[in-house]
Amino acid sequence: MATSAVQKFRPVVVSGPSGTGKSTLLKRLFAEYPDTFGFSVSHTTRAPRAGEEHGRDYYFTTKEDFLDLVSKNGFIEHAQFGGNHYGTSVQAVKNIAEKSRICILDIEMEGVKQVKRTDLNARFLFLAPPSVEELEKRLRGRGTETEDSLTKRLAQAKNELEYSAQPGSHDKIVVNDDLEKAYVELRDWIVDGGNFGA
Repeated sequence: MATSAVQKFRPVVVSGPSGTGKSTLLKRLFAEYPDTFGFSVSHTTRAPRAGEEHGRDYYFTTKEDFLDLVSKNGFIEHAQFGGNHYGTSVQAVKNIAEKSRICILDIEMEGVKQVKRTDLNARFLFLAPPSVEELEKRLRGRGTETEDSLTKRLAQAKNELEYSAQPGSHDKIVVNDDLEKAYVELRDWIVDGGNFGA
């Protein structure tokens, strides 16, 4: 794979705590620019949720196969969260650049740190909630979290917010206190920074 494709179509890493609206905003971006972006499909060892498809939402895999790929340096980043493994394969990102699209990676904080150590020359955007209290309200509103998983997600969110406050951790921080405003800010930064026509 020519590294030039990845350099020309610099990947964009979008991170932020669960419940900040990453999926909602990225779905809208992809709908508005159907031929510009490609979504890096992550590998995971967790079971599919209702409506999720293998190869579209995730590559659902076994722990053994996942760890085998780790041992072969097949991941750009990988992490364990809530007892499951998640990772972005090198091939998934290269596949998108080769289609002349900008790869969007939706990954956790540990993944961000790992991507920074690669030669992908990615751009980093952090999506923040207006407050941890508001985030808790949103997560509770989903009705998908147990008290235990909620506590873990909020603890992780606090870590991510602390990391995002460090100078140089991200190129852009968008606070999602208003979905419309957050979308315009995210879209303009990703699109204008990509040096291509809208």
